[in-house]
Amino acid sequence: MSSGIVIAIIAVVVLIALAIGLWMAIRRRHLRNRFGPEYERTVEAGDSRMAAERDLRAREERHDDLDVKPLASSARQQYARDWNGVQEHFVDRPQEAVGEADQLVTRLMKERGYPTEGYEQQLKDLSVEHGRTLEHYRAAHEVKARSGDQQTTTEELRGAMVHYRALFDDLLTNGDRPGQQRA
Repeated sequence: MSSGIVIAIIAVVVLIALAIGLWMAIRRRHLRNRFGPEYERTVEAGDSRMAAERDLRAREERHDDLDVKPLASSARQQYARDWNGVQEHFVDRPQEAVGEADQLVTRLMKERGYPTEGYEQQLKDLSVEHGRTLEHYRAAHEVKARSGDQQTTTEELRGAMVHYRALFDDLLTNGDRPGQQRA
């Protein structure tokens, strides 16, 4: 083989490697932007970055198959009134109000088109569009789980309400924020 052919083969291999690297970097940036903090959390919890990214892509594919829809203005207004009622209950019955907040968030998720069976699957389904508020949901859910055994303080229950509110607002506004482009 002549040295010109060897150099051409090496050049082609290098170009292919660069193209693959560029494609992977673009895909990684897309996942980071779409999932926000959930990207790093999934990578840290997984066996490898590639496995975590496969999991995130699978979440995207499942999400694409869901019939997630925005809320009508009248439904948003009703949910906002319902949330105000839950907050009012907190003063006299904080533990029950946290349970009501959880139920209201679940009802809102269902109306938006998210499956609501199984907490872990809820997290995965929500992570695609609501990854920036998902840690709030985890924190609220953890307090709610402990509250059944009377193992929470009023301050922890108040914190759970704040956490539920973050996801609630994100779901209620269809995840849109002023000046934010949807992926």
